[in-house]
Amino acid sequence: MKKILITGGAGFIGSRLTEALYQKGYTITILDNLSSQIHGSRENSLLYHRVKKISNFIKGDVRNKDDWKLALKDNDIIIHLASLTGTGQSMYEIDEYNEVNVMGTSHLLSSLMTSKHQVKKIIVASSRAVYGEGKYKCIDHGIQFPNKRLELDMKNGQFNNKCLECSKIIDPLPTDETARINPSSIYAITKYQQEAMIMLMGDYLNIPSVILRYQNVYGPGQSLINPYTGILSVFSTRLLNGNNIEVYEDGLESRDFIYIDDVIRATILSIEKDQCNGEILNIGSGSPVTVNEVAKLLKKLYNSQSRITINGKFRLGDIRHNFADISKSNRLLGFYPETLFEQGIKNFVDWVQTQDIYEDNYEKSLKELDEKGFIK
Repeated sequence: MKKILITGGAGFIGSRLTEALYQKGYTITILDNLSSQIHGSRENSLLYHRVKKISNFIKGDVRNKDDWKLALKDNDIIIHLASLTGTGQSMYEIDEYNEVNVMGTSHLLSSLMTSKHQVKKIIVASSRAVYGEGKYKCIDHGIQFPNKRLELDMKNGQFNNKCLECSKIIDPLPTDETARINPSSIYAITKYQQEAMIMLMGDYLNIPSVILRYQNVYGPGQSLINPYTGILSVFSTRLLNGNNIEVYEDGLESRDFIYIDDVIRATILSIEKDQCNGEILNIGSGSPVTVNEVAKLLKKLYNSQSRITINGKFRLGDIRHNFADISKSNRLLGFYPETLFEQGIKNFVDWVQTQDIYEDNYEKSLKELDEKGFIK
């Protein structure tokens, strides 16, 4: 199985995956609409220019059934990366997120149902967002999967999750694949819908399917013009424009950051190892890093004079903590992350400093959220 279709193959993850698979001798077809939110103009898209000569590039859209039929032709494996990914943006661009993430996947499955094809495996890029807050433990009442935090608590500066029985603060644990699904954004809901459709219809069509729940992917090549997603890119663009960084809540909220090279290795392993067929796998570092730590480290690496302030505000739909239990990926894929966050963020900063300084549109994205009532 040497012919692979990658949807979103000109994006951050897709372009790196295309290069890696090309080096391994695979023939790559890319279906990508070159979204201006990620690429800017086609002429200026560095990621597009990296992959156009090593792939059969189709400028098309997952919302178009004819584009799917063309892209599926003669391919053995589908890696479905194409997706809108802004958690906050999804809360007011509901139709757009549903059309791309859900209906785009629906069109894939319809095409497989109604067209002659040779597809033997489907891999879908999902997200840790499907878990919501993920797994926690109360010292008195054991394992819990908390619901969204109360707005009244957060207005009073109480940002940590509490036990549902005794109201004590509970401690986050690594979240494994059996954890309760509890999406807290439209984006997260659409990713879980993708998963459910692919697993159900993959079984019906006798096409082995794999779900990869990526944590926060970062590294060189990440879009620096998209203000809706990618905290390292957003903070970097602000710092390089001489703007200050405002950290929400108390700055102690944390995420699991996984370096792009590790994500590419894990994805290729999921292509080549049949042990993961029919499985859902977390792809992360397994270690949490606070947002305040990220901001301070970036300021230091850029030698910036900008200020970092903790503003105490919060965004509805944001989670407090979530980091992955990757023991299943260890077992089935032999996957272990190789790049520590301190080295990965240095690699990212070194790359950013070779790029143009882009206009900082983060305030515009916040204004959109605020106007819709999602910032408190």
